[in-house]
Amino acid sequence: MSSTILDAPSPKQTFAAAVVVVGLHALTVAALVAMKAPEKPVEAKIQTPPIEIELVTLPQKEPVAVEEQEAPKVQPAPPKPKAAPIVKAQPKPIKEPVIKEKPPKATPPKKATPPKKVIEKQPDIIKTEAPKIPAAEPKVDTQAADEQRRAEERRRAEERRIREQEQQKAEQEARDRAAAQEAERLAAEQAAKEAAEAAAQAKAKAAASNTPVNFTASNADWASPPRLSFPKRAARNAQSGDTFNVVLVLRVNKQGGIDSVRVSQPSGNPSVDKAAQRQVRSGKFTPFTQNGVPVVGNVTLTVSYAVP
Repeated sequence: MSSTILDAPSPKQTFAAAVVVVGLHALTVAALVAMKAPEKPVEAKIQTPPIEIELVTLPQKEPVAVEEQEAPKVQPAPPKPKAAPIVKAQPKPIKEPVIKEKPPKATPPKKATPPKKVIEKQPDIIKTEAPKIPAAEPKVDTQAADEQRRAEERRRAEERRIREQEQQKAEQEARDRAAAQEAERLAAEQAAKEAAEAAAQAKAKAAASNTPVNFTASNADWASPPRLSFPKRAARNAQSGDTFNVVLVLRVNKQGGIDSVRVSQPSGNPSVDKAAQRQVRSGKFTPFTQNGVPVVGNVTLTVSYAVP
């Protein structure tokens, strides 16, 4: 539950009281502004005129004697003027700023300058001096020093010329070496190019040519070796332990196959020779190459048979 205060003033009463208080304050401020404090009477200050000093110059006497002039007499100061009556300023309804004038500053009296002393001038005395004769300077023999200096310059010029020649020679040698190296490089490149061209031509020629190239049995490599066996017909007329050697010449094509077999040296038994020609054809070689190109080859092969 909430309790209600019965004695509390209403908002309208509070607002009216605030307006009355503000109005009273405004009236008080206006009254204070309207009031003007009494101004103090302005007293006129007495201005003292400056003291005037008059200088009197006495007539000058002959320059023989020097005398000092008497200082000028100082005149007495004039009497001070009476003070002006004090006038009271009447209050005005509107306050205006009062501008006070500053009195002029009194100038200090000038100091009396003492009279100048007169000094008698004496006639100028012109002194004549005999012209000075310059002393003869001792002569120094510089011929030897000049000759030594010229010799030193010639020596330095010669050394400079020799250094320039050596530098030019070194530069020329460096250029010659560079030219020689460039020529060697070009020659090597040309030789390599020619060798490559020759190899290419040889390969092309070998690839295009079917002329057989002779190879030995040690250069031959069997892709599949032949099946060799002593023929039975030859064994009838042979004794056990006998050996028959047949030398054959094989024509091997570019694919490694055997195109033909020729008896180069017979074994003495025609049956053995014919059997060797027939059996060798069952084998196949790895293709022979020359300069990396497969070629046709002639291989000399010896076949040996032992009678069982």
